[in-house]
Parts: sequence; C-alpha cells; structure tokens
Amino acid sequence: MAEYVPPPTAGLPLHLSDLWPWGDDDLAGALAHWLRVPAVQLECSGTAALMVALAALKQLAPARTEVVIPAYTCPLVALAVAQSGLRPRLCDLRPDRLDMDPGQLAALCSERTLALLPTHLCGRVADVGAALACARAVGAYVIEDAAQALGARMHGEPVGWQGDIGFYSLAVGKGLSTYEGGVLLARDPALREALRAAGRAARHASRYWEWRRSLELLGYALLYRPRGLGRAYGRPLRAALARGDWVQAAGDDFGDHIPRHPLGAWRRRVGVRALHRLGRFQARLADQAHERLAQLAAIPGLEVLGDIVPGTRGVWPVLLLRLPSAAARDALLRAHWGAGLGLSLPFVHALPDYGRYDHVLAGARGEEVPRARDWAARLVAVSNSLWLDEERFVRLLRILEQAALDRRAA
Repeated sequence: MAEYVPPPTAGLPLHLSDLWPWGDDDLAGALAHWLRVPAVQLECSGTAALMVALAALKQLAPARTEVVIPAYTCPLVALAVAQSGLRPRLCDLRPDRLDMDPGQLAALCSERTLALLPTHLCGRVADVGAALACARAVGAYVIEDAAQALGARMHGEPVGWQGDIGFYSLAVGKGLSTYEGGVLLARDPALREALRAAGRAARHASRYWEWRRSLELLGYALLYRPRGLGRAYGRPLRAALARGDWVQAAGDDFGDHIPRHPLGAWRRRVGVRALHRLGRFQARLADQAHERLAQLAAIPGLEVLGDIVPGTRGVWPVLLLRLPSAAARDALLRAHWGAGLGLSLPFVHALPDYGRYDHVLAGARGEEVPRARDWAARLVAVSNSLWLDEERFVRLLRILEQAALDRRAA
C-alpha cells in the first residue's frame, strides 16, 4: 500500500463528479464572476499567459526590450521572458520580505524597460505600489505574477488587478487546477483587447497536448489524496533526494519547450464545477494557516512570513519560514524532506545559481543579488494541506524548534 503523504502545496482536491464530460464550459465567465472583474482570458498555462502578456506589450512598445523580474522566482519566468525575445533583468529582494527591493528596482528601470513583474510568491501579497511607481516613472508596464495567488485580495480587489496586467496559474497544487492552465486579467478594455489579439496569434491547436493534459488531469483527480500521493509524489521525491538532486525534488527542472494551445472544453468544465468549492476551501486553509502560524511564531529564532502589506489578504497553499542559517535549513531538509511532514522548497536557488538556465539569463547572470541568495538559502515551505494532520504538524514543530535553536548548525 502507498505511504500516506501530504502534498507540498494545498491544491483543491477534485471530486469524481467534476469529471463528467458535459455541462457548462465557460470557465472564463465563471472566474470573472468569482473574481468580480469584467472579464478574464484563458491560456494553456501560467507561463503561456505571461508570454501572451509580453507579446501584447511588445506590440504597444516595440522599442522596449527589458523585463525586470525578482532574482528569486520560478525559472519559468526567465524562460518566458527570453522566449518572448526580451532580456530579463534580475532585481534583488528586500531583506525583510519577498518583494523586489525598491531602490534596486528604480535603478534597473530605464527607457528600455517594457515591464516589471512584482510577484505574489506562495500566496503572500507583494507591494505592487512600489513597482507601479518605478514603472510609471519610465513609461513601463506592470505585470503582476499572481500564479500562486488566485483568491488573494488587495484593498478588496483581486491581486492582479492593481497593475496593468495580472496572471494566475491553474497548474497542479495552485488552488483551482485544470492540471495546467493560465488566466489573464487587465483593468483597461484596450489592453484586454490587445491580450485577446496576442492570445489568438500565439495559440496552435494540438490534439497531443490537450489529450496529454486531459489524461494528467484525470490522474490528478484519482491520485491527489494522501494514499495516492505516496505513489505519484512521494516515490519520485525520495528518488530525487537519494540522488541529491534538490532541483528535481523541488520541481524546478524545466525544459525550454512551452506549449501554446487552447484550453480544452472538458478541462474547462472540470474547472467550472470545482470553482464552486474554492472559496470555502480557501477559507478553511486560511483558518488552519493562522492557527499554525501562531504556533510556529512561538519558536525562537524562526522567522514566519505572513501578510505585511497593508490592506491585503493572501492565500495559503503553504506556510513560509526562514531559518537562522543556511546550514540549519539544509540540515533540516537533509533529515526530514520526503518524510511525509510537508516540508519542501518554493525554489532551490536564486536564478543565477541554477546553471541550467544560464542560456536565458544572458548578462543578468552577473547581476549582484546577495539578498535573493540569502532568501534561497534559508527559506523553507511547509504544506498547508488539510491532510497534514495535527499529529504530524506537532512532530514537525518539535523538529523545527530543534533546527532553529541548534547553534551548532548555525
């Protein structure tokens, strides 16, 4: 029998009734209503959505060639920028939170800047206002990377709605899932039309990719439960850890090919049905997160990341912690990652330190990003899945207490 394993992030489980092949397939309309915005646009992945956004902005400002992104973010962001024919510029992070440093952000912006990408990493809401100020000073745009933050809100509005464009991911573990999928939104009607035109130009019908994603979504529906995850997630994770391959264990091993095809009708129908449960599910996650954050915050030496931007309410796929040293964090993961306690990494490295993505970073490889490297070295994620039961969480608390207080590892 497969071992009981909680998922690394708390995605919405699917019901078998979600898989019926008939019914309403207007997922775009359902999401727009749920978000309380005029319209959204569907793409086949969050990465594809970002590429559509960049293509639309390139049409509006063809002389601009640079995109400023956080130095600690998903490598797919750098891949999307480079494959859009643009140059990524890496911005270091603030020392106290996972936002781009406003001073360096301003220094990186120029007449060459097309867009800035503030990122709501792991559901923690970023300071979009700082990015907007820098962008407006040089005539650039702001694209909110809300891939992991569907349902988060800022000043009562959805994240992704403060900048010029926002996008969400519907990938595995991202709240609502169609296995892969992306959502675009923009406040300005003219910009929404530019996104529609760019999306139509980029998509290519592909039976292979739609059949593959449909089969993967079916597997997700069947296996995304504690016992099934032991086989689908736990075994590959432990195999990667046994090889010492943390990049594969964290899921950071991306290829260059980014599919660009329409999101199929059956997967849209699955999304419509599951969306009806998402609000209640996220409310339960928030209640659990706030209770567990209080317990984690009581551990001396452990930094707990919550919502600190005024007027925001994040979502909680994971709980983020920063340990006192890289040695303490690494010792914790070597001993307990893969042990069914919900430990994982958001991303293994700052972008310049992967090596495998050097071909898309160009001159950005040499940019100084010491604080991003420090975040990458000391950050750890704890699953906020409802399947990480109280007994396991209490065990994890004792382990984290030792990791935070053991000065021999510091």
